Amino acid sequence: MTEEDFKRIEDMLARRFGIMEKNAQHRFELLAEGQQMLVERMDRMDGGMQKLDGRLTRVEVRLTSVEGRLTSVENKVDGVAANLAAHRADTEVHRRGYQVREE
Repeated sequence: MTEEDFKRIEDMLARRFGIMEKNAQHRFELLAEGQQMLVERMDRMDGGMQKLDGRLTRVEVRLTSVEGRLTSVENKVDGVAANLAAHRADTEVHRRGYQVREE
């Protein structure tokens, strides 16, 4: 082998390594870009999660309010049921017809 052959081999290797280096650099850039996109998406999700937490808190407050109103309605229904039971017991005491008995 001559000096010129060594020079050509060296040039070919340098070209190949240059191509491989550019290819690896391009892949690292793509990887970094993908990581940056993931970070941005996670940041958006974090903001969305905070909004969701706020909305869930408002829903919880509203449900507590509805629960209080339902308890109030339940107490009223219980009162009406008690009144109806008393009324039925009173009407059974009456003789003919359903006349009001005053005592």
